[in-house]
Amino acid sequence: MGAALRDESGKLSLTTKIMLGMGGGLVLGVILNLMQIEFVNTHVVGGFFGMIGRMFVNALQMLVVPLVFFSLICGVAGIGDIRILGRVGGKSFGLYLATTATAIAVAILIALLVGPGQGFVMDGVDTTGVTGKEAPSVWDTFAAIVPRNPVAAFSGGEMLQIIFYTIILGVAALMLGERSKPFVEACEFMNELMMKVVQIVMAFAPIGVFCLITKTFTEQGIGLFLPVMTYVLVLVGALFLHLFVTLMIFLKVFSGLDPFVFMKKIRPAQIFAFSTASSNATIPVTLRCVTERMGVSNAVGSFTVPFGATINMDGTAIMQGVATVFLANVYGIDLGIGGYVTVIAMAVLASIGTAGVPGVGLVMLTMVLNQVGLPIEGIALILGVDRLMDMIRTAVNITGDAVVTTIVARTEGQMDMDTFADPTAGELIGDNLGIDEKAEGVLAGAAHARPAE
Repeated sequence: MGAALRDESGKLSLTTKIMLGMGGGLVLGVILNLMQIEFVNTHVVGGFFGMIGRMFVNALQMLVVPLVFFSLICGVAGIGDIRILGRVGGKSFGLYLATTATAIAVAILIALLVGPGQGFVMDGVDTTGVTGKEAPSVWDTFAAIVPRNPVAAFSGGEMLQIIFYTIILGVAALMLGERSKPFVEACEFMNELMMKVVQIVMAFAPIGVFCLITKTFTEQGIGLFLPVMTYVLVLVGALFLHLFVTLMIFLKVFSGLDPFVFMKKIRPAQIFAFSTASSNATIPVTLRCVTERMGVSNAVGSFTVPFGATINMDGTAIMQGVATVFLANVYGIDLGIGGYVTVIAMAVLASIGTAGVPGVGLVMLTMVLNQVGLPIEGIALILGVDRLMDMIRTAVNITGDAVVTTIVARTEGQMDMDTFADPTAGELIGDNLGIDEKAEGVLAGAAHARPAE
């Protein structure tokens, strides 16, 4: 047990430090919430801790667009055959939709059996300022995948448009053959460079996670859970059921891999997803976990992970299913089988092209509620606990990304089983930020060569 908590040098591993930061932040946040010291909560937690947390999340998001672009180019070039690329893309898309549909169907079934929201009293609930969002048509959703302006898509972080454009660019490079070799080599260098930047940012992860968790629990506390405890318990139960049972069944049936080994190796990405509540911000960590810790080839991982962070919303779909049943019970509205089938279809379609950023689940929920005729104002009932629930469902989302990525790699023969079986493979960076001896020599030489000031 002690060895698993430390790296090869005998020091605490980065994953262990992150977990300690998360645990310490949770305890401190709950204590500060109970104490309610205005200066500390406002200036220390809301100010300083909030600043550090935002800087850390911004640093992660800073990596996403260039990392997705360069890794996707390398992935497409690494696959090398347009037919294989189409097969990988088709498998990924089908599996992502299947896991999302299964997730929300199971969530609705559990919620209908338990019946959260029955007998709920609306007195004192503020429902002002809650507005709905009109659901886009299926055709609008798919049409928006193609960017009118690639530069605007990159600057705006429109992930599905970025992925579409980058894949087209990679396919074009494949079609040019040897003439595109310098371009691909440049992208491979930039991809390696971005992974080094990831290592540098990750070195500050324990501090960033500590500040994020402390701020969240200081602001939210425990009291917000009491009025909607049945909703919270059903939602958490459905999320854990999907995480530990449904997804693991998918993994075992379609890949034959050991779910226990998989869960151990994806843990760093789950911690980051929980801390940031953003699938997009967790892309660099998820990518490293599936490629370096599990042995998935970069050609597959660099395609399926960003793709999944954009269209795979298992946890968010579960929230929509449970929330819909909860609000239907609160308002005494019987949706019937047809209504719940509509909820499943809407949740799956809405997940395509929805940004993997904090709070997006509530936007998607307004679309679903509009479609089935439930009052949008009811969202106010769950607003207080949504941030914490968002953290859990994001961890479920990225686990689904990793499961599908692993299944696709395994079925395509693009997975190193020795790496998957090695418990120490791909341990996240140690204290040297991943700088090897050669790089240290270059840095030292540069320092000696610098003229005196």
